[in-house]
Amino acid sequence: MKANDIRRGHIVVIDGQPCRVMDFQHRTPGNLRAFVQLRLRNLMTGNTFDQRVSATDFVEEARLDLHECQVLYREEAGVHVMDTQSYEQYVLDAEAVGDAGQWLEPEMHFQVEMLAGRAIGVQLPAVGEYRIVETSPVMKGATKTASTKPAKLNNGVTVQVPEFLGEGDKIRVDPRSGAYLERAK
Repeated sequence: MKANDIRRGHIVVIDGQPCRVMDFQHRTPGNLRAFVQLRLRNLMTGNTFDQRVSATDFVEEARLDLHECQVLYREEAGVHVMDTQSYEQYVLDAEAVGDAGQWLEPEMHFQVEMLAGRAIGVQLPAVGEYRIVETSPVMKGATKTASTKPAKLNNGVTVQVPEFLGEGDKIRVDPRSGAYLERAK
């Protein structure tokens, strides 16, 4: 892939090592040639480093295998999941799960990114249903377009919800961004 096409989250091969793009900036300094400044994390060693690549250079993209998995249970060692095709079970450590760990609940289906037989990341579904367990009381006369308030969900995550929602209500949330979508039916 061309260096201009690199985005956050891509897995690229730098010096023979697979690296996840943590951040990128496309720069065109005056009359000099454009370049892309990359912030990378080596997936084998865990080290983070910066790399500058010419905007016209080609960068090798790592081949990832996606496996559809289901959460079995969680413990301190990690999240235990099962591949829904082969019924093989894995333990995903905190590094592989990352920030998505707080959204993973038993029986949830999601995608696991595998590189050379090792789990390196997860892709959450676009929508998840959760129950509000703690929030401020419902404000009378609140409408859908009114201001928001914080609400703690049954998985322990706090999101911003409209004022008309109360404790016990089921809502739909985008776990990738943590944004409230709608009230669940």
